[in-house]
Amino acid sequence: MRNSMTEQTCIIAEAGVNHNGSLQTAKRLVDVAAEAGADVVKFQSFRADRLATEDAPKADYQRDTTDAAESQIDMLRRLELSEAHHFELIEHCRSRGLEFLSTPFDIESARLLVGPLNVQRVKIASGELTNAPLLLEIARSGKPVLLSTGMATLGEIEQALGVLAFGYTRLTEPASAVPASTGAFMLAYGSEEGQRILKQNVVVLHCTTEYPTPYDEVNLRAMDTLAAAFGLPVGLSDHTLGIAVAVAAVARGATVIEKHFTLDRNMPGPDHKASVEPEELKQLVQAVRQVEAALGSPHKSPTPSERRNMPVARKSLVAARDVKTGETFTAQNLTVKRPGTGISPMRYFQYLGTKADREYRAEELLS
Repeated sequence: MRNSMTEQTCIIAEAGVNHNGSLQTAKRLVDVAAEAGADVVKFQSFRADRLATEDAPKADYQRDTTDAAESQIDMLRRLELSEAHHFELIEHCRSRGLEFLSTPFDIESARLLVGPLNVQRVKIASGELTNAPLLLEIARSGKPVLLSTGMATLGEIEQALGVLAFGYTRLTEPASAVPASTGAFMLAYGSEEGQRILKQNVVVLHCTTEYPTPYDEVNLRAMDTLAAAFGLPVGLSDHTLGIAVAVAAVARGATVIEKHFTLDRNMPGPDHKASVEPEELKQLVQAVRQVEAALGSPHKSPTPSERRNMPVARKSLVAARDVKTGETFTAQNLTVKRPGTGISPMRYFQYLGTKADREYRAEELLS
């Protein structure tokens, strides 16, 4: 799934809406991500009035973690970041050596990210995977994307990739030049150019849209399915408690790990309970880097450390008792012991029945 064993997994610290609408808290989250050693810190860009209707219900986990009487749209209004906040945050990220990333939930927010903010890439949330107008808007910007696939079937992911391929392959054409349609999307997806440009620009993230995700619904093996089905780099947007699943995903080949984090899980808000705290985020980064180092090479051969230990750990052919010149080697006078600096015991049966070409003392290595 990685292009090479030397590539590092991109670790995205997902601040999301855990700033609770406070710029000061958002900046502190950036600081925590930087101190933990993350590569990217991600927020969410939206206007509540463009995201949900007045009577849109909350998810169960949102009702459990916020005022149950509050509507979804009122909750979202509390969690918005203003345009000015975005500019301050991207500058703060730069000052801390982090990439600023955000998930747009409406076209206007997407235009802010790819236009004035000029982000390096865009994250597409699982809930937007079927939002063809938003997908097309992002693709026509030419920006690479991370595509989360929670709640999706393979067919729905293919359709989303078709929209992206259509947009990416028509960057220089007026939007009206080739009318968008399901058929046009699939033609673009199936084209050689479409496949080439998707491989350049898209990472598919396996995801389970539940907060926190039960371990028996993670299905990490689905990452393998995504890689095989679409031939694209894959990663994991992880909503489980703790860090074990994210670390396991890296061992399984994830090129990107996204993990929600918070300053304090006891803070009010919809996502805090399913997030890691600062020390856990630091442990996650350390564990991922250790796993990357451990993955090493696909070749099976002695490592430098093992070569130093081979003489100590391996064994040699040794005289079990004094052996006279010309005496026949038998199971009674030939044995195997450390160190491994002499003749390999793999030749034991070759020596049985042969005659000693010189005298050996008991415990002496054959030569």
